[in-house]
Amino acid sequence: MRLGTRSPNEFMQLLNSKNEEIQSTFLNKIKDLTDTVSVKVMMGDSTVTEQKTFDPKKISDFFQKINQNLDGWSIQDVSISNNEDIRRIFAKFEIMEGNYLVSGHVSIQFHVLLYYKPDQRVIDCQKELAEIVDLTKNQEQQLSDNSDEFVLQKLKDMGYKDFDHQKLFEIFYENDEFREKIFAEIEKTEGVDFQKLSETKTKLFNELDSLLVETYQITPVLIDDSKLVTGEEGCLCTFDLEFIKDNNREGLFDAKKMSDKVKENIIQKLDNFHQIIKS
Repeated sequence: MRLGTRSPNEFMQLLNSKNEEIQSTFLNKIKDLTDTVSVKVMMGDSTVTEQKTFDPKKISDFFQKINQNLDGWSIQDVSISNNEDIRRIFAKFEIMEGNYLVSGHVSIQFHVLLYYKPDQRVIDCQKELAEIVDLTKNQEQQLSDNSDEFVLQKLKDMGYKDFDHQKLFEIFYENDEFREKIFAEIEKTEGVDFQKLSETKTKLFNELDSLLVETYQITPVLIDDSKLVTGEEGCLCTFDLEFIKDNNREGLFDAKKMSDKVKENIIQKLDNFHQIIKS
């Protein structure tokens, strides 16, 4: 049973009240930890602008602190999931009280936006890449225009004179060493080292990747599981109470059958959690 679900039972109403207090404190904490600052970034068109961002490590540290202070609970390590431009930081924990399982989940979901560092090198790399693209585009067109004739002449020089187009295809595409030799001579004739240009282009793209900077965007509001799954920004703090019978979890149970000791311990666990996120 998810705490917060309406119930006529007085104990469940008490748990719901405590759950609301915990969620309110949790949300205020997340708002503080995701307070944004302005940073200068560069757009793809080299325009420098300001972007708001926060530090996700503060959230990871906060969740880690929760885990470290949950005495007696079974905890999962703080985890980070990354799905394209959506990132999630979350932690889960649970504890048995008698035949009842209390499980908690804290999570924050936010968007990641990529920009370049405001560095002159970004502009230089983009310029060099543009020059390589223009050069290779022009040379590739020339090769396309001249290579067939060049290949035919080379084949004739090597003694291949009387053959049809099918035979030409077989010779050219089944002999790797011959094909590579022909391509090398074509490149040499055209005065362009395509392999070197390709390596330079890869190096420039890698350098541009190293100049990328992430910024983080969030709307600090409480969301539920369905909104979390659909990728909405926000934070989540939930508790579930389940009855364990024959190793099966049952969300529907009669709270009146719970012993006073179990009820007292569950309340204490929620109060302790509240104190942890307050501090």
